[in-house]
Amino acid sequence: MNLISLRWLLPLALLLGGCSRDQAEDAPAPQTFRLSAAMLRQLRLDTVRSVPVRSELTLSGLVTSNNDRTARVFPLVGGLVEDLRVELGDRVTKGQVLAVIRSGEIASLQNEHATADTDLAIARKNLQVLEDQFTAGLASERDLVLARKELEKAVSNAGKSRQQLGVYGVTADGKYALRAPVSGFITEKNVTENMQYNDSNVAHFFTIADLDDVWIMANVFESDIARVKEGYAADVTTLSYPNEHFTGKIDKVFNVLDPESRVLKVRIRLPNPGYRLKPQMHAQIKVRAVGSHALPAVPAQAVIFDKDRSYVMVYKGPTQVETRQVQVAQTVGEQSFLATGVQAGEVIIATNHLLIYNQLNN
Repeated sequence: MNLISLRWLLPLALLLGGCSRDQAEDAPAPQTFRLSAAMLRQLRLDTVRSVPVRSELTLSGLVTSNNDRTARVFPLVGGLVEDLRVELGDRVTKGQVLAVIRSGEIASLQNEHATADTDLAIARKNLQVLEDQFTAGLASERDLVLARKELEKAVSNAGKSRQQLGVYGVTADGKYALRAPVSGFITEKNVTENMQYNDSNVAHFFTIADLDDVWIMANVFESDIARVKEGYAADVTTLSYPNEHFTGKIDKVFNVLDPESRVLKVRIRLPNPGYRLKPQMHAQIKVRAVGSHALPAVPAQAVIFDKDRSYVMVYKGPTQVETRQVQVAQTVGEQSFLATGVQAGEVIIATNHLLIYNQLNN
């Protein structure tokens, strides 16, 4: 019975073994992952670099004119504004007439100047007569000395009155011309045509600001004071130009907190080509600082966030792409700093990596 069973079992085993070999030979071999040349051309590879960690702080602020290049224009005498020649926002040049004013004080100065000129002419004539008389022996030396003193006094008075009229900018018709002391834009105007005023109770007529460069006055809360220092780079955006970035640096940290708002002011100086930034514009400022320690850094877009974890695709070759879990320490702008997962020098896929991630992990 055992011999019969073995006789039948042996051919059956050989038959089954042959069938298994045939099936194994017919089954397709498992496919190996490979990036095609066309796909490689669509990818951008990037090398992980060890970079000093940067921090970023977002502040709010206002555009203001540069106070070092801003002038307030006050009238020097009281009177009536007869001719107002500029409006708010106008660009003016140094020496340009802003307003023409008729003033009783100017009339009084002109009368004094005319009197001083008359006295000067008389003193010169008197000295000439006394010099002739002294030569002829008809006048004493004392009279000649006194005449010369009178001439010196008359010259001084005439020069003083002439200088006063020059300071006031009196025109040929005897009116007071208020002129721009600097070139810039009229950013404030407190005067109207035909306005009667007294020089003791009137504010400045105009504020003129050179807007070739401007200041951003930003607010820093107490908890963030340690994160701002002079020299830190600043990226500025405004509501008017949300997609345009203006770059500058913090050039002043004011060491006094506002007693009401409890914020510290910092100043950012910016060039202003085309005068696009205007005083009182609201601005958002991103202050960026470089730390003392370094971490591996990759483009922020290269990080894949899936199932509450972060990954990057590490590239070692067309057939060797690894999904690597990483820990993002922080992201600043377009750069992510990684605490774990990759080392400097490794190559990662920076664009079109989602297609490869889905292919390898789904």
